[in-house]
Amino acid sequence: MSLTVLHPRWLIPVEPKGTVLEQHALVMKDEHIEAVLTSDEARRRYADASHVELADHALLPGLVNLHGHSAMSLLRGLADDLALMDWLNHHIWPAEKRHVSDEFVFDGTLHAIAEMIRGGTTTINDMYFHHDAVARAAIMAGMRTVVGCSILEFPTGYALNADDYIGKALSARDAFQGERLVDFALAPHAPYTVADETFSKIITLAEQLNLLVHCHIHETRDEIEGSIKQYGVRPLERLRNLGLLGPNLIAAHVVHANDTEIDLLAKHGVHVAHNPASNLKLASGFARITAMHRAGVNVGLGTDGAASNNKLDLLGDLRMAALLAKAESTDPTALDAASSLEMATLAGARALGKGDQIGSLLAGKQADMIAIDLAALETLPVFDPISQIVYAAGREQVSHTWVAGRCLMQNRVLTTLSADQIAAKGRWWQHRITQPAA
Repeated sequence: MSLTVLHPRWLIPVEPKGTVLEQHALVMKDEHIEAVLTSDEARRRYADASHVELADHALLPGLVNLHGHSAMSLLRGLADDLALMDWLNHHIWPAEKRHVSDEFVFDGTLHAIAEMIRGGTTTINDMYFHHDAVARAAIMAGMRTVVGCSILEFPTGYALNADDYIGKALSARDAFQGERLVDFALAPHAPYTVADETFSKIITLAEQLNLLVHCHIHETRDEIEGSIKQYGVRPLERLRNLGLLGPNLIAAHVVHANDTEIDLLAKHGVHVAHNPASNLKLASGFARITAMHRAGVNVGLGTDGAASNNKLDLLGDLRMAALLAKAESTDPTALDAASSLEMATLAGARALGKGDQIGSLLAGKQADMIAIDLAALETLPVFDPISQIVYAAGREQVSHTWVAGRCLMQNRVLTTLSADQIAAKGRWWQHRITQPAA
């Protein structure tokens, strides 16, 4: 049994929302949070434990990245300043056809995880190919990961058709059963790349196996117009008719949703993964996050992939989400700092069905936490640590990252991965990707 007591300047449990505790400590027992109590009491009760002083730091739950494509870190900057379908059809999908392999996905996922750990992310809800490689990278790094298994109708270098994608997803899930940090989800890419018959299979499998479904939905106006032309209804209505909408669905983006559709999301308990940076960069539009919150939709935060962000900086995207919500709603009180932080932590945990395990610092939960050093010139003075984290802090101020009680970064130094080795791999892949096709 290992006992560690952390003594931060500020302890921000997220639950209850907006709470800031001073002169408090958190006790870790192995992978769990044993207790949150006053520092004085912790020193008396746990005198023989290891005590860590975080004199200028805020201690808070690790950030939950609710939508990402980790391996695409190796395609960062390959094709910028383009519209989504141009970007996909003429640049990203051709590059993936040439290069995506087990090795590419393993190396790219490790690269992404290292970046996310350094930025305070402790959980990633991923969506990509070569699911075994994603899982192996997560286990090696110690990152809590939901492996979203992409499903499409058309062939790629990974699978031939929808049934092939589904078969590989289920095989990977079986291979990693029992891994405590790795879960699996079915990830139909989008309504415009998946047929009704395939969605029906996914719904049945998700119900039988108790799996999450993770899908891009209402990302662009073109997607909606194409659905009306092909199916006679908007994508969400089509998915409702098929029976996909429910609390096991994570809808990524949902940039274009009218009042009726927002009510539909709330009614069915669908979770939304908001990706503000990617939405802006691809000019997809402004998601109506304030309206979703007011309707009762659970909204988490995602980075999307590094090829369309171009950073896996959830702390930076947290600030962007808060500011965009105010501008889009013309309400400066919309998505206040405490609500923003909840969106990046507990809301994401709830979307993944892990709200009772992670997302807040409560006794009994997993010790997924980060420490942010607020002593930097850029974050002084500190009148409100939550506001300072949301509106002023940068990811370079994250000093420590723990997942399940294991310290993955200590004083900015990765403990499970080699930054130098990952950087060298990134340069190797850059050279390989830029070589002319044979």
